[in-house]
Amino acid sequence: MLDSSQLASYWSPAELSSNVVMGLHLLGAMVLGLLLGYERSYRGRAAGMRTYGLVCMASTALVVALGYPQLWFGGQLAAAGHGQASFGDPTRVIQGIVSGLGFLCAGVIMREGFNISGLTTAASIWCSAAIGILIGLGFYLAGMLLTLLCVVCMMWGGRLESWLPSRPAIAVTLRFNLDACVSENKLRDFARAHGYEVASGSISIEVRERMQEWHFVCVALNKRAGTPLGYLAQVLPHFDGLLEYRLGHARN
Repeated sequence: MLDSSQLASYWSPAELSSNVVMGLHLLGAMVLGLLLGYERSYRGRAAGMRTYGLVCMASTALVVALGYPQLWFGGQLAAAGHGQASFGDPTRVIQGIVSGLGFLCAGVIMREGFNISGLTTAASIWCSAAIGILIGLGFYLAGMLLTLLCVVCMMWGGRLESWLPSRPAIAVTLRFNLDACVSENKLRDFARAHGYEVASGSISIEVRERMQEWHFVCVALNKRAGTPLGYLAQVLPHFDGLLEYRLGHARN
């Protein structure tokens, strides 16, 4: 029968001290994840600060929780002298949750050309699993802190990105006449004249329906240098031999 001592074991001094240590790990993981994500965001990549911060925190939470097996479930198994084998190994359950969650996360990531969306949503789903695992193991304080940090990261991570120096990227698709004289140097000069540079290794060329089709990503020289898409849509039709074009932000 449930009594107050069983509930109190989840808030014992040992549990609280371990939660504080786990909280410090989570804070450090968020800071380092945000730093790593900013480097990717600055270069116009799809995964930014929020995605890296969430994934780094969730990974830290799962690993740190496994370092305190004697405190799992309020330390009741250890106090009763039962080992993991008596009730099954929780680490196998955690492994199954993380592995199975990958399929769900993959389902919310959408890609259309160079545009990728849903990365932050997928990372937040993984974080919610980490929160559930912490609560299930009895680390309530760490679970609540991780929830708070995830909310802060998702709400303010994007704003922090917008305040910091960055280089926005756009995805470009151009279709020319088959006999049009198009060169990579011309495209690079055109992009630079409008505040962009063609990202190295992003150019792909194919011929379909008697048209040359060029795909590439342009990265702004700085946050304010890139010409707005609306103006680019007005000047692109003057490009020699251009039949059709498509512009869009390369990250979402």
